[in-house]
Amino acid sequence: MSLRINTNVPAMTAMRYLSQTDAMMSGSVTRLATGLRINTAADDPAGLIISEGLRSQIKGIEQASRNVQDAVNMARTAEGAMDEISRLLRDVRGLAVHSANTATIDAAQLEANQTQVRSVVDSIRRIAEQTTWGSKRLLNGSSGVSTSVTRTDLVSSAFVGSTFNGATVRTGSITIDQTTAATRTTTGALATTFASTGATVGAGTFVLNGQAFTVQAGMTVNDVLAMVNQQSATTGVSATVAGTPLQFTLTSTKFGSRYPINYLETGTILNNGSGATPAVGANAVYDVTVPVEPSGTQTETFTGGVGPNDDGLTLTSPSGNKLVVTVAGNAVGAATVVGQLNVGSMRFQIGSNSDQATTFSIPSVDPSRLGTAAVAGQNLSTIDLRSPQGARDAMAIIDDAISQLSALRGNLGSFQKNFLESTGRSLAVAQENITASESQIRDADLAKEMTEFTKVQILRQSGVSVLAQANQAPQSVLQLLRGG
Repeated sequence: MSLRINTNVPAMTAMRYLSQTDAMMSGSVTRLATGLRINTAADDPAGLIISEGLRSQIKGIEQASRNVQDAVNMARTAEGAMDEISRLLRDVRGLAVHSANTATIDAAQLEANQTQVRSVVDSIRRIAEQTTWGSKRLLNGSSGVSTSVTRTDLVSSAFVGSTFNGATVRTGSITIDQTTAATRTTTGALATTFASTGATVGAGTFVLNGQAFTVQAGMTVNDVLAMVNQQSATTGVSATVAGTPLQFTLTSTKFGSRYPINYLETGTILNNGSGATPAVGANAVYDVTVPVEPSGTQTETFTGGVGPNDDGLTLTSPSGNKLVVTVAGNAVGAATVVGQLNVGSMRFQIGSNSDQATTFSIPSVDPSRLGTAAVAGQNLSTIDLRSPQGARDAMAIIDDAISQLSALRGNLGSFQKNFLESTGRSLAVAQENITASESQIRDADLAKEMTEFTKVQILRQSGVSVLAQANQAPQSVLQLLRGG
């Protein structure tokens, strides 16, 4: 046996194990405090990856469930309004039957019935126009508006909402007509001239939109041209050389007035030692025309660069509609059809993934759209009870309108019951099971953790005791020194 004072290996060993026990206790306390088995990625890297994916799905399903409930409530709102229209139609049919009884009814009663019909038609029109979910109108045919671009070479994207310059849109073509073309900011030809692209450029430094460029002695026009264009993503400026003799021109890479060019140079480099005062670019202005209810068109002026991050080709209207014109489209000045509006198809996101959506269409229930199949050229808004034939035609028109509305209500009810409510129940089951799987991976088993905590606590106490004893071991050397 050897005895040492300077190095106490048993104490070092006890300290190492005590440190490990402290780390285990810290982890156990964290799991007990949070109720989670995985608190950091180091606890279980693979488990963390899996559980984070499951958490994302759970969150998406939660929102999809709320989306489904919103859709159910929207359907109930629309169906409630249509139920009221059905009641009004029944009242009008009673008036038509009464007006057809010419043996006992006089002209004054017929006129009174017709007056009441006008009032009912106005009420149906008001319900069709004013039934809303939030700001979305449900029964005027604009409850779902989708915009498709047919000339992608001219327009890269378009958005048109349900209202356009104060009017309700309907299905049809989108036409653009340029008022002002967008331009880029440009310096024009700079003052310094060069004989060829291989000619040397004067040494010095120039600053372009805050980016400094150093021209070394012997660098050529081609070298400087490449140097500037390599930094275009940073400066937002590209360079070209043209003319006889050659001169540099600096041009912004984006269209519009919010992309200036600031150029300064020391020495005679590109502009005979002076800064440049560029012509600032212009934002595009277009007149956009779309079809609107009941049977006309509406034009609104779209202006580029309105949004805080919009360039001159990204156009916005006062009512919030948007259009992004391509460079090729910016060169077309004539009125051109570039897209199509499709009105009436609502899109519901009823799942947690991008492809889990469905659509449903609610057509317009305006009186002019009801009862159109019964009598040629007539509809609910045109019925006239003041003649025997008119009363008979009115009954046929109203019967057709009731049948049309009943079919629409049936389709909406089927969509609500067999699709939305069924999907809601399925989402609830999916959420429950995915949550259980995530809990199995992420949550701590508290009974097991208490057992582990108790064990670690005892190990820690015994480790402290052993460390104390190991620290006392060198004192045995004193006995040998006393014996000497």
